Amino acid sequence: MTPICLVGIGKIAVDQHVPAIAGSADWELAATVSRAGHVAGVQAYTDFDQMLAERPDIPVVSLCLPPVPRYDYAAKAIAAGRHVMLEKPPGATLAEVYALADMAQAAGVTLYTTWHSRMAEGVDPAKSWLADKQITAAHINWKEDVRRWHPGQDWVFEPGGMGVFDPGSNALSIITEILPMPIHLRNATLSFPANRDTPIAAQMQWTENVTGDFDWRQEGPQSWDITVETTVGTLVLHDGGARLVIDGKDAVVGPRAEYPALYDRMAELVAAGRSEVDLSPMLHVADALTLGKRITVDAFDF
Repeated sequence: MTPICLVGIGKIAVDQHVPAIAGSADWELAATVSRAGHVAGVQAYTDFDQMLAERPDIPVVSLCLPPVPRYDYAAKAIAAGRHVMLEKPPGATLAEVYALADMAQAAGVTLYTTWHSRMAEGVDPAKSWLADKQITAAHINWKEDVRRWHPGQDWVFEPGGMGVFDPGSNALSIITEILPMPIHLRNATLSFPANRDTPIAAQMQWTENVTGDFDWRQEGPQSWDITVETTVGTLVLHDGGARLVIDGKDAVVGPRAEYPALYDRMAELVAAGRSEVDLSPMLHVADALTLGKRITVDAFDF
């Protein structure tokens, strides 16, 4: 198995990355880097430079930090000749991720911008079913409770944290994967809490009659649904893509195994000496922040 270092031991790392690595036949979690978090039985560092210097035997780094500091860590890892996985969204800006891609190519290492929702069980079958269909409309309904999924994590509301587009990029990663035609944003309305720098909700309208409703204030049941209407039937992805329904009948109901699939893909890319850098979901976030009308809503606190 190949040694890997996990950087940023927060909620997503503990809930998803650590179990995915533990269950993989390709990877061994050899070290972690975090200000406070650790994994039992795994060498823990608080300084990334120290880990790079002391563990040249670790060829791969998986970065689970918030987007803003991620560039500096990725650049250091690439300069040290390490392959790099980036948790979504892959960076705070498009330009910095393009720069990392150029660095990785020059260094001859793999850079993988992961989009875990694309690995949901229903996404590939949905893409295949839609490939030869005429789309008449599509709608994203992506509403969840930020207090449940990002408890006390103020960085999501700071510049670069992306606000509701942190989870919203999951939906955008799916819609850009399954639609058989490109779309671009026509207009958007972004709701900013009076005391925050990133939006807590967004309503968006694209070309091809595609719309989206994103909200981080959802209590009770959570909504991660995408509906696509065609001239011959309706497709719905529920549960973030894990359940595919076509014309009211279940077509796929799969396990939530997105992160193991990401690490499988990383193993394939490293073995092939290739990178995979797709920024199409982030393009729509950038367009929304450029084109969207800003409205102020009630202050939000955890």
